[in-house]
Amino acid sequence: KKANWDTPAVNEQIETVIQQLTLAEKIELVSGNLVIEKLGDDTKPPEGIPLFVLADGPAGVRIEDKKGEPGKSTNLPAPIALAATWNPELARQYGDLIGREMVATGHNVLLGPAVDIARAPLAGRTFESFGEDPLLQARLVAAEIPAIQAHGVQACIKHYLANNQEYQRSSVDVQVDERVLQEIYLPPFAAAVQQGQVASAMGSYNKINGVYACENPTVLTTILREQLGFRGWVMSDFLATPSTAASANAGLDWELGEGQWGEKLLTAVQANEVTEDRLNDMVRRILRPTYGLGQHEQIREKRPFSIQEHGAQARAIAEQGIVLLKNEGDLLPLLDSVRSIAVIGPDADNVSAAGGGSAAVRPTYAVSVLEGIRQRVGDGISVAYAPGVDPIGAGALLPGLPAVPSDYFTQSEDGLEIQGVQAEYWTNLDFAGEPELVRVESRIELNQGFFDIMPGLSVASPKLPAAPLPMNFGAPKQLSARWRGTLTPPVSGSYTLSLTALGTARLTLNGQLLIDTATAQPTASSNHRIPPNIAPSEWESCAIKVYQTTVHLNADEPVAVQVEYTADTPGIWFFQEAMCRLGWQPPETIKTPMMETAVSLAKHSDVAVVVVRTFESEEMDRPDLSLPNKQDALIRAVTAVNSRTIVVLMSGSPVETASWETDVPAILAAWFAGQEQGNAVARVLFGDVNPSGKLPLTFPRTETETPVATPAQYPGVDGVIHYSEGLFVGYRYYDAKEIPVQF
Repeated sequence: KKANWDTPAVNEQIETVIQQLTLAEKIELVSGNLVIEKLGDDTKPPEGIPLFVLADGPAGVRIEDKKGEPGKSTNLPAPIALAATWNPELARQYGDLIGREMVATGHNVLLGPAVDIARAPLAGRTFESFGEDPLLQARLVAAEIPAIQAHGVQACIKHYLANNQEYQRSSVDVQVDERVLQEIYLPPFAAAVQQGQVASAMGSYNKINGVYACENPTVLTTILREQLGFRGWVMSDFLATPSTAASANAGLDWELGEGQWGEKLLTAVQANEVTEDRLNDMVRRILRPTYGLGQHEQIREKRPFSIQEHGAQARAIAEQGIVLLKNEGDLLPLLDSVRSIAVIGPDADNVSAAGGGSAAVRPTYAVSVLEGIRQRVGDGISVAYAPGVDPIGAGALLPGLPAVPSDYFTQSEDGLEIQGVQAEYWTNLDFAGEPELVRVESRIELNQGFFDIMPGLSVASPKLPAAPLPMNFGAPKQLSARWRGTLTPPVSGSYTLSLTALGTARLTLNGQLLIDTATAQPTASSNHRIPPNIAPSEWESCAIKVYQTTVHLNADEPVAVQVEYTADTPGIWFFQEAMCRLGWQPPETIKTPMMETAVSLAKHSDVAVVVVRTFESEEMDRPDLSLPNKQDALIRAVTAVNSRTIVVLMSGSPVETASWETDVPAILAAWFAGQEQGNAVARVLFGDVNPSGKLPLTFPRTETETPVATPAQYPGVDGVIHYSEGLFVGYRYYDAKEIPVQF
């Protein structure tokens, strides 16, 4: 049906405005230059054109000032948690809350919702969308968008089209046939346009059948405009515009991020490479929902909103999205006879378990699972906490062996031996001069890039230090780093040590050079991102590489360890700047002192609640399905001493559970549950709320049994990915092939 913002009166108004605009003003508009971030609060746009104030979604309103400092809004459960409710009415409430906070915070264009099908289990942004089923995605987005736009806010459906992984997202060529595109990947976008009346759409980074989405006339014009009848506007994803005239003529209406339009587009129009009729159509499409939703008359004025009321709504959605995966022996709900509870998990005492990148939202307040349980039980029940393993950060996305745990590192400071390693950072590539930063870090692990390019993007544990050097959106900062400390092995035997690095790294033990990446052969290589203007012949030099060696170490016999790292490959740029990790595989299974403390606590408690999490973010896919930092081993160790163990999974996508699920009596999938996660989980644990959520995606048993188990299907070969599974995405594949799943 025709959008409510697309009326004869609106179209008459905007034709008058178009006639009054100069060529230069039209170029300014479509080049994305009339946004408050570029122009400032006091800038006067052309007559009849409002300032555009954009905010990232889709799990709330991501607010940042001009310095990149985050503001606060309601951190809703991730869209994957909303999807687990299977409830369009909750989607309407979700959109209504976002719409109200958009207005209250002075924004008028929301970059969301997202409806990218969960095709690959390791995909980094699965949490931002509604799972693997096109119909479920369509039903939810059709309910959410009108609720957002009812407040005079434009929604922007993303990422159009076939944007289903972060691996090489800005360059990968998706090879997909027409039927699959139409039946699996298009329906949520069709629902957004035809039922949700969405105002705008965001073109994705990737290529589709050889042509970039943002200059693909089949995608932007034939399908979106002609087939679906879309009369709003299409913006590029940030810096995703691949060309000037070709993108404009294909159907792109707005460039988000500078580079290809502006003066280049003006020149193209003057040379008639892009006609002025096409330019007018671009302006017309932008202004149609802008006027139709009344934004040309809005007074942009920030106002307070009800923090507690919105928090209660966030909690209700989180509760309805929690999925009861397992409950043997009726362990849940917990009974009043419970007198002591051990809460265990690296970040159970904070709310950093959330999706990162542009979807990260800084909450108005936060309730951790530990705090939620304590508030629920009061003073009559003992609730004690132990982390069990090191906190979770962006290092979880690095390939290679797990990082050497912090328990085994010490270093001297002012004559005292303290836990950790000394970390030194330089703003050059050769360790010249005094280091820019010297500090103690818990272990040797660094993954700096888009995850913390601005403070508001990171969802790393607050127990971890911030990025070592300031980031920017210009040329990358040069970086070299040195970590030094003492490593005390827990057992004797042959250890496998690994260095993961984007760039050059060296590992020495007791002064002996064990790994020099400049000469060693890698055991694994991941071309996760191909920076702009890098020829295929140089792709391998851009890879994150893993190097390994074996060495015999004696128990309790300290060795001096040093890692030097230089971020010096062509793969270094502002999205992906520095990556290095020292990992290991001990000769036998070990329990770290931190884990032993948690196990002891669990052993002496009536019930153990183990809260485990992933790190998921825009810009990188996960390296595997495992829980990072050996949380799987933590679960097994706790379960071995307490048969009344409940595991709470906080993730945005599937995780491997087969290695620990058998002996765990109760498992809850709580997803990334937002700022009220603690209260929501506690209320489910104690039976105040029934865990009525349903899985919106499949949990496979292993990575080798998924629909995309070949390299050609994921992550792609030579920059090309084949959707050869066809229609058999998600549960369809497992049903058709009769392959058992975990959940």
